[in-house]
Order: sequence, then structure tokens, then C-alpha cells
Amino acid sequence: MPRDPAVPPPVAAWALAAALALGLCGRAAAEEERRAPAPPMLPSYKTECAACHVAYPPGMLPAASWQHLMTRLPNHFGTDASLDPEVVRSLSTWLSANAATGRRAQEAPPEDRITRSAWFVRQHDEVPAAVWKRPSIKSASNCAACHTGADQGDFNEHRVRIPR
Repeated sequence: MPRDPAVPPPVAAWALAAALALGLCGRAAAEEERRAPAPPMLPSYKTECAACHVAYPPGMLPAASWQHLMTRLPNHFGTDASLDPEVVRSLSTWLSANAATGRRAQEAPPEDRITRSAWFVRQHDEVPAAVWKRPSIKSASNCAACHTGADQGDFNEHRVRIPR
């Protein structure tokens, strides 16, 4: 027998619809967080930091990690990356303002290394350790070896090309 349109559906159906909608919204928000475009590159970040390595998007680390890294530039992973104090202030402000949010911001990775963060490990768990050691890659921190758009902030897994 068809349902009378004047009679509202049972409460259980409404509850199910609401639960599904909330679940989809949460999932969409999580996907949006992963797909959020990188902020416009600060020119001094590109000239100073990208001169030596990929200009890692600020959203790859929480603000606390960026602040920690910026205070230790004289010994930046074994290299003296000292900068003018005004440049350090400017970069620190920009990095913190655009740092990771959500799950990525919950915990600073060991040694503030992007490659040791939980999300990085999860995203690269299918990459055998031997791949990172290939002469064409050298280490997990060499994003541009496989992510050919890394210098533009593009880390889309569908465009990954793992060199031999």
C-alpha cells in the first residue's frame, strides 16, 4: 500500500537520514582537508627554503613543528640554514598561519620530520624501504623524485611516477 504523503515517515527513517548526512559531511570535511589547496607561496619561502629542497607546503606540519624548526636554523638537519632575523620572523608567521590543521596537527612528528609523521607513513606504507634507497630517489624527503609536481605543491597520488 503506498504511503500517504501527508503522513511523515517514521522517526527511525529521519534518524537514519540525519546520521547518513552527518557521516557524509564529516567524510567530505576530511576529504576537503586533504585536498585544500596550498596557500600562495611566500616569495621569501621560495627563495630561502626552496633553494635547498622542495618548498614543503606548510600544511604538512603542525605550527609547533614549524616554530621548532625555525628556531633551529643554524643546525637545520645538519646544515647551517641561518637567515636574517626579520626573514625568520616573516617565515615563522606565514608557516604557523598555514600549518596543518585537523588530524595532521594533533601531534608533532619525531624530530619534526615530515617523513616521520603518522599521515606520511600511512600514505607511503606500500613503498618498500629499498625504493627510498634508489640513487634516483635517495630518501623519503626527496618528494620531487616521485611527485613531479611537488615544486607546485601537487602531491596527488594519481600523478606519482616512481623512478627506477
